[in-house]
Amino acid sequence: MSVVRLIGFTTMSCGCVSGRYREVGSLRETTYIEEKGVGCAVAGHQRNQPVGAGRVAHGFESARVGKAS
Repeated sequence: MSVVRLIGFTTMSCGCVSGRYREVGSLRETTYIEEKGVGCAVAGHQRNQPVGAGRVAHGFESARVGKAS
């Protein structure tokens, strides 16, 4: 587990609130869903879950996986 510092909060277009954090001792930044918006329809937006383009099922179009037929 690493120590992180809060950089700030952002309200996303879906209504969720995300928090941006930076690891102490490095330049790595991570964004987490802090609170799910009341009207948010994105199933991957769950409280305390990381958000990022490289993470599957967290609301990014490029990361969506189709069903096998």
